[in-house]
Amino acid sequence: MKLTYEQVERTLSQFQAEAIPDDHPAALQLSDLFGEHTFFINSDGLNIVEPAEAGRAGARSVNVVKLAVWSDDNPDRLELHEPEPTDIVVVLDSVH
Repeated sequence: MKLTYEQVERTLSQFQAEAIPDDHPAALQLSDLFGEHTFFINSDGLNIVEPAEAGRAGARSVNVVKLAVWSDDNPDRLELHEPEPTDIVVVLDSVH
């Protein structure tokens, strides 16, 4: 899921991470692997967001999905794994 600037800001206010800029070389490679998403990196690894099944009434929510973790052998390297939904839910905006 590709987020707008405002949605990225809203996500970062609820989820401790950094967004990878769209023009970063890693973002281009990640898009080739995973499709068009906004990618977030934090101390746990690499994440994206996907629409939540059922959000709160009147709000649009997304779930954080982990795609990779930091390597134990090389802490500067990510190890990809199957997408792993987390319990983290971010409210993007209210439906009017």
